[in-house]
Amino acid sequence: MSPRFEELDWRETPIGEISLRRRRHPASGEDVYEVKLGDEFLMSSLFTAGEIALAELGLAGLPDTALDVAVGGLGLGYTARAALDDPRVRRLTVIDALAEVIGWHQRGLVPLGAGLASDSRCRLVHGDFFAMAAGAGGLDPAEPGLRFHAILLDVDHSPREVLHPRHAALYRPPGLRALAGHLRPGGVFALWSNDPPDEQFVSALTEVFAEPAAHVVEFTNPLQGGTSANTVYVAGTRTGM
Repeated sequence: MSPRFEELDWRETPIGEISLRRRRHPASGEDVYEVKLGDEFLMSSLFTAGEIALAELGLAGLPDTALDVAVGGLGLGYTARAALDDPRVRRLTVIDALAEVIGWHQRGLVPLGAGLASDSRCRLVHGDFFAMAAGAGGLDPAEPGLRFHAILLDVDHSPREVLHPRHAALYRPPGLRALAGHLRPGGVFALWSNDPPDEQFVSALTEVFAEPAAHVVEFTNPLQGGTSANTVYVAGTRTGM
């Protein structure tokens, strides 16, 4: 049995102090993994419904063919794992700005890490997703210019609450237009958000993508009681893009 609380890793990073913690849930006795940035909680293995739904909703409308998928933000790996669980996915590129987070997976410090790091379809890339999305080189350094069937993004808390001010540009029409350039015709962009649906962001998506939708994903919240919700935005490229 694991200790009631253990700090598995702590590092100074360009965006602040990041730590990986494991604690035992007092009711279930199961291990809960948490990531903190400074004093702020970034993610917890208690709450993964939104991250899983990001992959499932983002890939749902794509054709039954071999899919190339990019994920922005590795975290605890739940979006990447859900994408790889779709048998259509032949190649998954997961981009994270923090080498420390990639190291947690490669070292097996998080439950899904060993499976992701050893899957031949999955590449864990250390890079700045936002800079890569804005540039012409693409999202896969090993194959510049590669266009994807789907891009799934889970980095910021929401389009309004970003982890770094420079991320905000991606959520405006010019940034979304640059991101869409990395998608194949008929490709899909999907985004996780901790906030309720944002009409202003949906309007920005509408300027670039076809028929964007905001899906509310509800889940049980054992800490606060009752249910909580995330939002997953899904939008497809226009014909001819």
